[in-house]
Amino acid sequence: MPLADVVLIFHFLYVLFVVGSLPLIWVGAYFKRPFARNPWFRYLHLGAILFVVIESLLGIVCPLTALENSLRQVETESSFIQHWVHKILFYSFPEYVFTTIYVVFASLVAATFKWIPPENR
Repeated sequence: MPLADVVLIFHFLYVLFVVGSLPLIWVGAYFKRPFARNPWFRYLHLGAILFVVIESLLGIVCPLTALENSLRQVETESSFIQHWVHKILFYSFPEYVFTTIYVVFASLVAATFKWIPPENR
């Protein structure tokens, strides 16, 4: 597997963690699952989305996107993984749309700390 595909899969998993963890926390809290209040998990999740928000507000290109683009310049053909994961991850909207979505999502993550506070064990 080309290194660029490995970076792309890692990028996809990062996005999946950021987006998927919020509903997972809500459902976990509803069913009183301990992971939903685990401070390590919760602060890691908050840090992950805040990293995205900060780089977006500063106009910085995502390091994973930059690395993958750099690696792809060497390759001449598109792999199966690149084709489908790119269709899932990348859309063509103005940058302010993404920044707004990131800020709103980060606000939901932060508000969840108030609604479902982590427990120190």
